[in-house]
Amino acid sequence: MFATRFHGRGGQGIVTAAELLSVAAFLDGSHAQAFPTFGSERTGAPVVSFCRIDEQPIRAREPIAEPDAVIVCDPTLLHQVDVFDGLSGQGHLIVNTTRSFADLGISEVADRLPAGQAQTLPASTLAREHLGRPLPNAALLGGVAALTGRVGMPSLVEAITERFGSGSMGLGNVAAAQACFELIAERIGETANA
Repeated sequence: MFATRFHGRGGQGIVTAAELLSVAAFLDGSHAQAFPTFGSERTGAPVVSFCRIDEQPIRAREPIAEPDAVIVCDPTLLHQVDVFDGLSGQGHLIVNTTRSFADLGISEVADRLPAGQAQTLPASTLAREHLGRPLPNAALLGGVAALTGRVGMPSLVEAITERFGSGSMGLGNVAAAQACFELIAERIGETANA
């Protein structure tokens, strides 16, 4: 089973991101589930969302305590919430930011993961460029697809299009996801060739 935990703030679309990831996995032929954990928080409050992907039916329903991947939509949470809790030394990490891990003060976390499996990704910037709004959720999923290989881009594109339609919202989200996919794929290729 591959377990992903998303950390963000209300209004950033992390519940939708987990749902889209699960739909893409389902379209790829896997079993998947997605669910959030939050109360009656207002926009801007910390929110956690989860996605499990497996080749077998998934019976677990509890929050993910030991994720294989952690996706941080809002870097201001890095020192407010223990977003790295339970992340294994073989895990994957994506932080939505234009800053480096050193600038964020989390180099030690990134350094303990295998080479290339911890990435910063300017998802909000790319979303603004392609969508006109800094909503990083679908954009980040392109990075998740490239970094983990757990879902394919064709399935992710289909999931995004099903959710947002084939108009400007759907096309913008697909373009942002594709840009993030290509950026991470290029970085991983460089790491493998180093």
